[in-house]
Amino acid sequence: MIEPRGQRGFTLIEMMIVVAIIAILVGLLVPNFMRARAQAQTAACESNLKEIATALELYQTDHDAYPTSSGTNVDGTPSDPLSSYYKQAPIDPAAGAGQFYRYTVTDAGQGDATYTISCPGSHDPATLQNISPGTTNKHLQYSSNGGFASAAAQ
Repeated sequence: MIEPRGQRGFTLIEMMIVVAIIAILVGLLVPNFMRARAQAQTAACESNLKEIATALELYQTDHDAYPTSSGTNVDGTPSDPLSSYYKQAPIDPAAGAGQFYRYTVTDAGQGDATYTISCPGSHDPATLQNISPGTTNKHLQYSSNGGFASAAAQ
């Protein structure tokens, strides 16, 4: 049986229109996925900074002082005084391999000691707008007396 000429398949124009529609949809969705990924990295970094702050507070409660080794990497090795306060050293999703969170303690032996924890990764400044509106900084830090803030490169 011979099929009528108009029912053999899709024309080239129809295929091109479908491909163009798919390309437009992909063009609209990819930036949203990238933004969502960047926001997730920043949220994970905030969570890690809170975890390290909790470890510092637990250390201070147990030893009546903050660690005296300022500028220490949070890497989970025996040289990290906080290594016993978390199961696994937090890893920044925005940083490359081998980069670790760092904390700095000022006046560690004093009653008014403070600490600052720095994020090694570079974040999209748009994801830091809730923390520091209008910022162009790409790093995140947490301080015991100021909370979260965006920071310039370390």
